[in-house]
Amino acid sequence: MTDASLPENSAAAPAHRSLNTVDARTRKRNRAEARFRAYGIAAVATGLVFLVILLGSILFNGVGAFQQTFIKVPVYLDPAKLDKSGERDIEAIKKVSTFGYTPLIQQGLFDVVQAAGIETPLAKPGDMKQMISPSAAAQVRDTVIENPDLIGQTVDFRILASSRVDGYLKDRVFREDVVRDKNIDVEHLDIVDGLVAAGIVVKEFNLTFITGADASESRPEQAGLGVSILGSFFMMLVVLALSLPIGVAASIYLEEFAPKNRFTDLIEVNISNLAAVPSIVFGILGLAVFIQFAHLPQSAPLVGGLTLTLMTLPTIVISTRASLKSVPPSIRDAALGVGASKMQAVFHHVLPMAMPGILTGTIIGLAQALGETAPLLLIGMVGYIATNYPDGLASGFMDPNSAMPAQIFEWAKRADPAYYERAWGGIIILLVFLMTMNIIAIILRRRFERRW
Repeated sequence: MTDASLPENSAAAPAHRSLNTVDARTRKRNRAEARFRAYGIAAVATGLVFLVILLGSILFNGVGAFQQTFIKVPVYLDPAKLDKSGERDIEAIKKVSTFGYTPLIQQGLFDVVQAAGIETPLAKPGDMKQMISPSAAAQVRDTVIENPDLIGQTVDFRILASSRVDGYLKDRVFREDVVRDKNIDVEHLDIVDGLVAAGIVVKEFNLTFITGADASESRPEQAGLGVSILGSFFMMLVVLALSLPIGVAASIYLEEFAPKNRFTDLIEVNISNLAAVPSIVFGILGLAVFIQFAHLPQSAPLVGGLTLTLMTLPTIVISTRASLKSVPPSIRDAALGVGASKMQAVFHHVLPMAMPGILTGTIIGLAQALGETAPLLLIGMVGYIATNYPDGLASGFMDPNSAMPAQIFEWAKRADPAYYERAWGGIIILLVFLMTMNIIAIILRRRFERRW
């Protein structure tokens, strides 16, 4: 049998092209790939630009909260006003309110201005009131009560300047604006300039902003985030103690032991739906169940922790199940093949290998709960001014308190610009906590990660 010859009118065979020759179709494909790469680079660059703008705005607006203006004032603790009996009776000394200390501080500052040679039309010690924080009298009073022997002496105090003086030195308050400001005059700003030159008014690191408590509307220069940080800490303890064991146990059962039927499918769908529910819905649920039904104390970290636990559970369940699914089936088969029970195979082999993902999901869930504000609005944690530290462990869980995001929200609502600055500073502290938690998650994942 021989090959038949091709007819003369048949189509000619296609010509062979060299691989080194770029045809039109290849050029079109290369251009499309280059455009896609350019789009990707542009998208990444745009994201980085917005990230830099965001972080720059936070730092620019919030870094001032970590500095505060102080005035060095020698105060004569007049026995005629603080200890009229002269017996140093502590109970009698405690009866002198802050109104008795305010004139002494104003006189001390007036004497400092006179000694510095600053010319001013303000001729009375009472005219110095606008330069001094309302908290200064309480600071001097606490010092005297702690050490009554100071009465009769001139003691140097480092007192807080008013929020307007602090804002003037931070370029938040301008001379042209104080004409309409009832809290300070241009004459006071002239005195501030002279005291700054003399080293009496100084800006220093404000540790109280990190460790202190919230203050009223009239004392923004004294407000701190410390009590709210502690409130968030107690809430996170509740969330960790409840969400981790419940979420991991539910995930292990659904993934390893539960039969695959319509009921478990319904549970899985509802868990996925709960993860997408707005957080304020969990706040309404916490208000109805824990406060109105269970009558737990309003604004307590325990109630906040329980509410955030409901919100965090779906996230932990989904991440834990994904970690369990990532373990190869051969690990389970090998354990069962050597005689291990189903429970032994899961807890001795599968669970340790899934632990990095479980820990990562848990910490990310906690970080999400730490930054939530909406659920806390519903249980009253923004209506409470956190002015005192809890007395003990039980008090930390049950006494009214605030949380970092709720405190930031409360500061942002207040009228004084100093609180707005503190709101930005609180965001910086909150971001530091969130970054720390995410770094811990990365370290734990790498520490417990196993290869197979």
